[in-house]
Amino acid sequence: MGCCTGRCTLICLCTLQLLAALERQVFDFLGFQWAPILANFLHIIIVILGLFGTIQYRPRYIVVYAIWTAIWVTWNIFIICFYLEVGGLSKDSELLTFNISRHQSWWSENGPGCVRKETPMMGIKGLDSHSYVSVIGCALEYRYIEVMHSALQILVALAGFVYACYVVSVFTEEEDSFDFIGGFDPFPLYHVNEKPSNLLFKQTYLPA
Repeated sequence: MGCCTGRCTLICLCTLQLLAALERQVFDFLGFQWAPILANFLHIIIVILGLFGTIQYRPRYIVVYAIWTAIWVTWNIFIICFYLEVGGLSKDSELLTFNISRHQSWWSENGPGCVRKETPMMGIKGLDSHSYVSVIGCALEYRYIEVMHSALQILVALAGFVYACYVVSVFTEEEDSFDFIGGFDPFPLYHVNEKPSNLLFKQTYLPA
C-alpha cells in the first residue's frame, strides 16, 4: 500500500487533529473549561491510537478511531449550539466548568483587539480587593472564535472518518486476498501432494 493512497492521507489527518486538539487543550486549560479539557484528553488518546493503527496496519484500532470521530463530531456540534445559545443553552452558564467556577472561555478576555479593564469596587466593606472586569474593543466576539474552533474540528473529523473507513476496507481486502492464496496456511498444497508422488516413484522401481 503506497504512500499515495488513503493511508498516508489518514496519517496526515490524524497529525493535524493532534495539533488542533493540543492547541485547543491549551486554551481550555487557561479558561478552566473542565468538560472540554476531559473531552480533548480522550480525543488525543484515541487519535494517537488511530495513528498507531494506520502506521502499523491495525484495522481494529482504526475502527475505534472511526467510531470516536462520529462521537467527536456530535460533541463539537453541542459546543457550537452552546456558544450560539441554541435550544435553550446559554454561553454564560457554568455547564462547561461542571458548576465548579464561573470561568468563561479564555477568548472572552483575550480575543483579538480585546482590552481588559478592571475597576476596583471601593466603598463596599470586605470587597476592596475585588474588581469589576470589563472587556471592550473586541474585533471578534469570543463565542464565534469557539464556534470556528469546533467547526474546524468537525471538518477534520469528517475527513478522518471517511479515510478511516477507506483504509479499513483496503486492509481487509488485502488480508482476504492473502488468505485466499494460502498466505496463512501452515501446510501448503504442494506438501500434501509431495508424499503420494514419492510413493509412486518408489513403486516403479520395486523388484518384480
